Amino acid sequence: MEQYNVTGMSCAACSARVEKAVAKVPGVTSCSVSLLTNSMGVEGSASAGEIIRAVEEAGYGASPKGAGGKTVSAPETEEALRDHETPVLRRRLVWSLGFLLVLMYFSMGHMMWGWPAPAFFHGNHVAMGLLQLLLTVAVMVINQKFFISGFKSLWHRAPNMDTLVALGSSAAFVYSTYALFAMTDAQVRGDMDGVMTYMMEFYFESAAMILTLITVGKMLEARSKGRTTDALKGLMKLAPKTAVVERDGRETEVPVEQVRRDDIFLVRPGENIPVDGVVVEGASAVNESALTGESVPVDKAPGDGVSAATVNQSGFLKCRATRVGEDTTLSQIIQMVSDAAATKAPIAKIADRVSGVFVPAVIAIAAVTTAVWLLLGEGLGFALARGISVLVISCPCALGLATPVAIMVGSGMGAKNGILFKTAASLEAAGRTEIVALDKTGTITRGEPKVTDVIPASGNTEESVLTAAASLEGPSEHPLAAAIVEESKRRNLPVTSVGGFTAVHGRGVRALVGEETLIGGNLAMIREAGVDPAPLAARAEALAAEGKTPMFFASESRKTLLGVVAVADVIKEDSPQAVKELRNMGIRVVMLTGDNERTAQAIGRQAGVDEVIAGVLPDGKESVIRNLKKQGRVAMVGDGINDAPALTRADTGIAIGAGADVAVDAADVVLMKSRLSDVPAAIRLSRAALRNIHQNLFWAFFYNTIGIPLAMGLFIPLGLTLNPMFGAAAMSLSSFCVVSNALRLNLFDIRDAGRDKKIRVKHKEEANIMEKTMKIEGMMCGHCEARVKKALEALPEVAEAAVSHESGTAVVTLSGEISDAALKKAVEDQDYQVTGIQ
Repeated sequence: MEQYNVTGMSCAACSARVEKAVAKVPGVTSCSVSLLTNSMGVEGSASAGEIIRAVEEAGYGASPKGAGGKTVSAPETEEALRDHETPVLRRRLVWSLGFLLVLMYFSMGHMMWGWPAPAFFHGNHVAMGLLQLLLTVAVMVINQKFFISGFKSLWHRAPNMDTLVALGSSAAFVYSTYALFAMTDAQVRGDMDGVMTYMMEFYFESAAMILTLITVGKMLEARSKGRTTDALKGLMKLAPKTAVVERDGRETEVPVEQVRRDDIFLVRPGENIPVDGVVVEGASAVNESALTGESVPVDKAPGDGVSAATVNQSGFLKCRATRVGEDTTLSQIIQMVSDAAATKAPIAKIADRVSGVFVPAVIAIAAVTTAVWLLLGEGLGFALARGISVLVISCPCALGLATPVAIMVGSGMGAKNGILFKTAASLEAAGRTEIVALDKTGTITRGEPKVTDVIPASGNTEESVLTAAASLEGPSEHPLAAAIVEESKRRNLPVTSVGGFTAVHGRGVRALVGEETLIGGNLAMIREAGVDPAPLAARAEALAAEGKTPMFFASESRKTLLGVVAVADVIKEDSPQAVKELRNMGIRVVMLTGDNERTAQAIGRQAGVDEVIAGVLPDGKESVIRNLKKQGRVAMVGDGINDAPALTRADTGIAIGAGADVAVDAADVVLMKSRLSDVPAAIRLSRAALRNIHQNLFWAFFYNTIGIPLAMGLFIPLGLTLNPMFGAAAMSLSSFCVVSNALRLNLFDIRDAGRDKKIRVKHKEEANIMEKTMKIEGMMCGHCEARVKKALEALPEVAEAAVSHESGTAVVTLSGEISDAALKKAVEDQDYQVTGIQ
């Protein structure tokens, strides 16, 4: 996506006009304009020159962000987000108020309430009128931007909010000027009654008051809009400005922009880390809360990664730069939040469609209102006041800001808590999730096998069994072997070097330790070696039922069983609570894994998920997500390369931040802390943002639905009317109220599960999904599982098949009616025997 700065926009009608103009450019596939940040995101093959020309022809200005608009530097983004409006509007307001107070003193204070004035004005009504005209002109000159923008957009046939203000103020001024000239004519003719009548037709104070009150509203709106980007600006302030690097054997302080990849930089206690890197020397604790929201410092040692904007708290670190400039984690976070603000949520389309026709419709309503009151016999002054009231009370800005301000605050809140929404659409979609599919390894579990149990056979101890196992597994590269070696190191056990190491594929390992041959592996290998596993077989079976992998160790020389070591991919501490929170939110939780059915079910029980789909090959996850989408909106949570297709297929792809880069790239939401508990937090934040958007849209529509008829005078029979000045005050406050409501999201606690509300989701029965369990004989290995799985899933009525050769079953999820005979034939055609179907 290429990004552009857009100038000259004042309301939602402007952004709709720009979006429409750019969308017509050949080669543009999508365009999203943000009134909040005065930015535009464009996708397609159109050149920057063509896009800028289209914006300029629509009456606005545009310029690319960064080089080619593709990458935006933090300083440039920070400058774009700086509040340039409020100081200008404040100066305009101060000068406008000064002239307006003098005008109000003479027009109302002196003429209506008899406040003192210089003797020159006593009885000199023409002089009073001229003074009011001059003071009004001064206010109009100070606020000339309304007239320039308003009439310019009218000339381009794209009227905006400034057009409404300019027309309303101009109408009041022109009519008052006419009344002033008519009064001078009456004065010359000596018609004092006429002089007094025309004097009461002055609307100079209304013309000036409209401009001043709208300026008040604009200033309040600008200040509030500035606060919506506080989170993003706070991230930018974290970026260090300088770094200490080693060059030519000396320490040199340079601007952080001059740090290059592979430079060696130094960080002393209390200093911010300037760029992403790897520790090459030293040890310390680093506070990473700025990026992850995690308050507990993380220990760093040689080989560990460090990120820009985190704080070195204790020791001295020497690091090698790996990612600099716009490639650092901080810059990517800033870019993601900025991109989210530049995109548009689907829910905003309603307001956009209304905004596109809102201003022309209001101008037409104002004209009709004036004409109708004249036809009903009212005076021109009364009829004009009704038309002006319609113009100045109508507010397209409230509609245009309803969605983007909530999106910006929500995205900023997420970034502060380590949850990154890449687009506005992803922030909206997350809150509508009905089903969450969780990858097991690295998401629910740690992804690193750990030794969970050591069971010695008679005559041995845990230490002796683990020592023998670690010595035997030392040369092996298998993850389970690494877990055993790591556990022996943790217990400070001695490891003996081995000879004649042999890995027996699918069975285990064999090696010579001293004069004795030791073996380690599964039950089949132990039996083949002539060792009786009976004393520990039952214990091993129980461990397997818990989802652990039991490995037998024995002396082949002595035909003696040494013991059993169980290894498992340990579940993360926060996984059960995260799953519980998701279920309490009414979300169905499904676990996907390539593990066998028994192991998967054990992990599923520990995590508390609703459903387990086991035996899913890496390329099968995408098809599982496709089938789940038939039952509701799906969010897929994963961390590996093999999760990328599924993350892309899901309605919302959520990547664990510590996972593979390709998974992060494919996802819509990134969890920087790599914690599953952030999944319900992200959905909770999204739901809060959606509620806020609905509130904003309701009040924006409600305000205009009530305000315009009131301004037209439809409620006059009930005794309700609207002075144009009060209409301007209401208009000025409407946008401010919408933005202020969005700022309430800053007070929302995304970790508070106490207020979660359940949503109704389809379960299998409602979606006509059925399961059947097939008993199959003849499967011996993972290859057999894959053949049976492929054969079953080739049937159109089979949505998913979870096959396990260990349990001899295939759990088939059906999306349509199919006979048992058809299922049986599909399996038996692969030379396996089906003994039963339930």
